[in-house]
Amino acid sequence: MIIESRIQRRTFVKWASALPLLAQIGVQQAFGKGWAETAKDSADNIYTRIGVKPVINGRGTWTYLSASLELPEVKAAQEAASKHFVNIFELQQAAGRKLAELTGAESGMITSGAAGAMASGTAACIAGTDPRNVWQLPDTTGLKSEVIMVGGRSPFDSAIRLVGGKLVVVHSHEQLANAINGNTAMIYTGSELEPLAKEIAIGKKAGVPVFLDAADGVPPINKLQVYAKMGCDLYTVSGGKGLRGPQCSGVLLGRKDLIEAALANSNPWEGAVCRPMKVGKEEIMGCLAAVEAAYHMDMNALNKEWQGRVERIQKLVETVPGVQASIATPEGGNSYPTLTVTWDQKAWGYTIGDCARELLEGTPSIAVLTNDNPSDVLGRAPDKVKAPRASDDRLQIISMTLQPGEEIIVGRRMRQLLNAARAKNA
Repeated sequence: MIIESRIQRRTFVKWASALPLLAQIGVQQAFGKGWAETAKDSADNIYTRIGVKPVINGRGTWTYLSASLELPEVKAAQEAASKHFVNIFELQQAAGRKLAELTGAESGMITSGAAGAMASGTAACIAGTDPRNVWQLPDTTGLKSEVIMVGGRSPFDSAIRLVGGKLVVVHSHEQLANAINGNTAMIYTGSELEPLAKEIAIGKKAGVPVFLDAADGVPPINKLQVYAKMGCDLYTVSGGKGLRGPQCSGVLLGRKDLIEAALANSNPWEGAVCRPMKVGKEEIMGCLAAVEAAYHMDMNALNKEWQGRVERIQKLVETVPGVQASIATPEGGNSYPTLTVTWDQKAWGYTIGDCARELLEGTPSIAVLTNDNPSDVLGRAPDKVKAPRASDDRLQIISMTLQPGEEIIVGRRMRQLLNAARAKNA
């Protein structure tokens, strides 16, 4: 009896907290607004006119989902930049000075995403600024070309290989120190601060530059100063994810001599291996605006706003008996309040994959985070044992990529699907 009473009390509390949201949904339905209105609006826009369905993004800043939405400051900067011709060589030099002022790094440049930064940074470490070496890449004959990959290969290491880097995989700091030789051009890592400090020390002792891939490391923006103070030779963050700059942009920061070498191997130099990885004046100024704007943001207020969005979804889905939902902010990359929703998939006969698929196929289309990766090249390999489209262990919603009001749409739709699944298999 005591256990039953506690369950009833918890159920009452969940319903009481959700009542204002349920009332809001009811009013919207009564006046023909809310979800139906959103679906109607999405039926006529720049994308649907060419047959593409927009998505409510609860999955996060994935590149295949077009990453993030640009800040107003970024849009304004790109519009202003588009009205003038400018020398790109001079513009990148000026961008480097501005990035140094903002971040404390010796210099910097704007790249075609973090992967573009990986390519130009690797080329810098292999070829330097000698025009003959720049022209020679990706042929590395006579040049140092080994790149040590700390912790294993990366899904993005083709950016290293395409400029001539030869991968050497290590899984410990001892292996890292032993792997360095006369042909080592660069150390690549995605480590957090404590192991990164050890890797930088090993690199400094051997005279080998360390490249840190921190593509999803912002926010917080102060990490850019932290990496500079640690003496990281080169490091990159994506411009189109947490910074909310142009999606096809990235920031490469670090030693001035290596940034000069990266520029020597990049657009607009004709004959440079990274010439195809163009960034225009609009992306350069837009990404600079994103970095500058990040230093003026009230992250406490933003986190409170993001937290509120997933809390509202949590309140709606927890009105379904048997559904549990929790909120946490992951450490490391993608550090946004994140909602995790679970239920007894076996008892209900309804899996995480089922729910994710129905959300995505509905109107409006809603993307949530599961353990699948629709943009994984190896996932399409015919000789690979393919995993289910969505893993059985989690369904998560990332707050940062939801727009104001979309959390009600997501919560309502999930509540409908989960209620229907539970009733069907009761």
